[in-house]
This record gives sequence, structure tokens and C-alpha cells, in this order.
Amino acid sequence: MASVLNTASSIRLSRPNTIRSQSQQAMAPLSVSFARRRLMVRAAETDTNEAVQSQAPDKAPAKNGSNFNQLLGIKGAALETNKWKIRLQLTKPVTWPPLVWGVVCGAAASGNFHWTFEDVAKSIVCMIMSGPCLTGYTQTINDWYDRDIDAINEPYRPIPSGAISESEVISQIWVLLLAGLGLAGLLDVWAGHDFPTLFYLALGGSLLSYIYSAPPLKLKQNGWIGNFALGASYISLPWWAGQALFGTLTPDIIVLTLLYSIAGLGIAIVNDFKSVEGDRAMGLQSLPVAFGAETAKWICVGAIDITQISVAGYLLGAGKPYYALALLALIIPQVVFQFQYFLKDPVKYDVKYQASAQPFLVLGLLVTALATSH
Repeated sequence: MASVLNTASSIRLSRPNTIRSQSQQAMAPLSVSFARRRLMVRAAETDTNEAVQSQAPDKAPAKNGSNFNQLLGIKGAALETNKWKIRLQLTKPVTWPPLVWGVVCGAAASGNFHWTFEDVAKSIVCMIMSGPCLTGYTQTINDWYDRDIDAINEPYRPIPSGAISESEVISQIWVLLLAGLGLAGLLDVWAGHDFPTLFYLALGGSLLSYIYSAPPLKLKQNGWIGNFALGASYISLPWWAGQALFGTLTPDIIVLTLLYSIAGLGIAIVNDFKSVEGDRAMGLQSLPVAFGAETAKWICVGAIDITQISVAGYLLGAGKPYYALALLALIIPQVVFQFQYFLKDPVKYDVKYQASAQPFLVLGLLVTALATSH
């Protein structure tokens, strides 16, 4: 179940030619202010395009970007004018698989999933709720509140570039949220729950997504709290949803998955390195900003590796040595890729590292789920 994704603030990007009085500024409607900001961002891009391309290629508008990257919502995306493709880009489909996988792990941990048409259909609906709907909601609202910081880090993204309007973004946020909550309620009825467990999990996850990105709480301002919330959203919540759908959510599973969320914290730090410049400008205390890149790299890999080793120790103590050994075997390639890519240059190799190492982490999640089902 999604929840959380990245953050927002406001920044003065440029000055209009004529300085208005403070009283006029105070009376200006929010929509006008936003429209002015959006136009200013686009003008700044045009005026400084050559300098941006020569000094920071990764921040240049992706004129020759990939259509595939655009549909996945990742760096290097092609510029697009089709509104439906832009809407899809805002939901960042590349972030859906961990949530979908979390539902699989929860279903496996329940011990009650069977390969029947009904169980498969239930799980697919739960995946749609967790991935496209609620993760899409999380990513869109995060981009909305990140629009000014993205104007520094990635000015070509849909919102700061003006490719999509304020009203279109707001309507997308509400549609995805209500669709996710509606599917959660449907699943509770379908599963015959006396208490609407899935609805409240979806509601709680959606609230967590909101306070992660939005003021006044804006959890993302604190690297520790924000990244742990993100990790819990991507690991614990979808697992809980899958397990509650097919079985009973037990206290030991809640504790175990929250422990696994520390590894999710480490994964979230990976994405902070590419936003250091904007985070520092906006006063956000991400771990690379607070501790420096070198220290933050080791905090990141330590959170990922130590968490999994601790879970392996738990499985060994629970009398499941084969599952513990399987989990330890999956940690080894992750460490190799950490030294090969991430620890060398977390910005340059972030995509390669995540593509290489994270499949082993998610397989470890499934091993843990299967272990707890017996």
C-alpha cells in the first residue's frame, strides 16, 4: 500500500521586472501566484538553456530523452505534450513494483493464499489499489509539493515546466486517492471482514503520504523520520494489506516488517543524493545534506545490510536455518553491487545500483514471508 514517496517547499526563482508592494503581494490569489511561478520557471529554462546543458547535463531539458523513461516517470524522460502520458509520468510507474511485491509477500506470509481464480483476482485488485492508485497518489502529491525544489533539481519535470496545470494535478490526486480507498473498501467486503482492516490501512497510508510531503509536518524535512516513513510505506503497508486480505495480521509480523522498513530507509537514502543541491537550498535535512555524502553512503548501506542480517538471525533463532541461510546468500550480491556501484558514486550509478541490487532484497522479502507462513 503506497504511501510515500519526496518533498516540497517554496523558492523565489526569479524577480518580475516591476516590484509590487507588499500589500499587493498579500492580496494576490494563490492560483495567480502559482501561474506566475510556473511561467518564471519556464522563462528561466529558456534563458539559461545553454548554460544548464554545459554545466549540468542531468538538469537539461530532455529533448532527446527516452519515451520509455517518460512512461516510467524516471530521469532521462522525453518531453511530452500528451496529457495522459504526462499524468502517467506523474504517478511514476517505476515505483509500483515494490508495492505489488509487498502484497505478494503478505499473501505468502498468510499461509492461506491458493491458486484459485478468486484468490488471484483478490490479489490483483489489492495490487492495483497499492500500486497504480495509492502509490500513484503518493507520487503525484509529492511532485506537487516538490514543484519548487524540482525547479532546481529537475526543471523539465511536468509540474515545474508547466506541461500540466494546477487544476489537472489536483484532480489527479483526488481521483487516485478515492479510487484507492474505494478498492480497499471493496476488498474488505469481498474478504468478509467484520472490521474494515484494508480500508483503514489504505487511509492510514494515504495520510502518511500526505504528511510526508505536505506542510506543516512535512516528514521529509527530517532525513531519519522521513526515510523511515517511506520505507514503511513501501515494505510494511503492502505486506500488511496482502496478509490481512488472506489471513490475520499478527503482532510479530508487524514488528518484523517494521524492522525490515529500516532497510527501506536505506533504499530511500539512495534517492536523496541526486537532490542534495535543491534540498540544501530549501533547508531540508536529508542525510546527505546533514552528514555529507561520504558518511551518508555508509549509513545507507549499513541500514540495508544490517537489517537483513538481523532478520536472518531472527529466522535462525526461530528454528528456520534454511530460510536464514537463503536470506544471507541473497545479501552477498547486494554487498558486491554496493562496492561496485553505489559506494563509488551514488549519483552516477544510482540507477545501475538499484537495478542490480534491489532484486536480491525483494527476493529476501519473499524468503522471509515464506518462512513466517510455516
